[in-house]
Amino acid sequence: MTSAANHQPRRRLDPTVGKARAMVASLLGLTSTGKYRPVDNPPLVLVGCSGGPDSLALAAVTAFFATRGEIRVGAVVVDHQMQEGSAEVAARTAAKLRGLGLDPVQVRTVDLKHDGGGPEAAARAARFGALDAAARDLDAQTVLLGHTLDDQAESVLLGLARGSGTRSLAGMRPRRELYARPFLGLRRDETLAICEALDLDPWHDPANSDDAYLRVRVRQNVLPFLAAELGPGVRESLARTAMILGQDADLLDELAGAEYRRIAEPVAPGDGGPVHEIRLDADALRLLPPALRMRVLALSVVELGGYQPSQERLASAQALLERKGSAGPVQMAGKVSAYRISRSLGVPQDGAGYGKLVFRRSA
Repeated sequence: MTSAANHQPRRRLDPTVGKARAMVASLLGLTSTGKYRPVDNPPLVLVGCSGGPDSLALAAVTAFFATRGEIRVGAVVVDHQMQEGSAEVAARTAAKLRGLGLDPVQVRTVDLKHDGGGPEAAARAARFGALDAAARDLDAQTVLLGHTLDDQAESVLLGLARGSGTRSLAGMRPRRELYARPFLGLRRDETLAICEALDLDPWHDPANSDDAYLRVRVRQNVLPFLAAELGPGVRESLARTAMILGQDADLLDELAGAEYRRIAEPVAPGDGGPVHEIRLDADALRLLPPALRMRVLALSVVELGGYQPSQERLASAQALLERKGSAGPVQMAGKVSAYRISRSLGVPQDGAGYGKLVFRRSA
């Protein structure tokens, strides 16, 4: 006689969970339905998880694919030490992730280095440094991040407020090198719904409601006002703007990268240490279209470990090409400065530094 337990109906998949699974599968090239397709030596995918609703939902959804044998899924929890009790929050988050079946799960504690970009920039740099190191140590092919459509809309609006260029307005890309963001088409309230459907208990970061942060004021005050005045689809429209501009920005970045490689001359110290100076041929820079020239200048700063410079700083560096007035230095964020070799320094016209715009990182 068949037991009644065998006739229990299968639990219906929550539609938001199904939608999220499809997003992860699409970005990683996996299957979310049908027969299991286990592979030999499945690649490791890591989830960067703070324990908040977005990243915890992402971790739980991605863990599903580990049960199918297509990938292995682990996680990295970064403790920024910015709040009292952060170590305990990180440890609890790691325990939740192990309970979901993720393996390996690492907690990485970081010390913030303030190089003039503010605490948020310092935290971001430290976080990505920790994620990079974890992926390298564990031989992971991808690190997933839990940014949502709401995060994308906030980024675009902040870029507009700062008067930023195409790359900033393009927001966050779904995939860039090691990092992937499957949830950029998912609303924040949907990640909360996933947590509820899967009986997850996310951590709610008090900083996300602290209006001392500009992003929080945009989230709590500006976007609700715009939605009330312009219509409820304003967040989706901002995210769509990012997607459109992202394609333009990718092309411009590709072209600028080729020009940078053509004209840049990296200089390393005699002891074989890392590159501390980049020289750019001034005549070649002048011949570039402005959109490419500014990107080449910005890339020089970033290549030396500085932060993405503001338009004002880039304009000041570009002004050095006019050979009028000061030869610099122009200070960029992140201990990088720009200057041009002046004739007054007595450098011969065929010397290594003559006719060059120089970017240098200080110790």
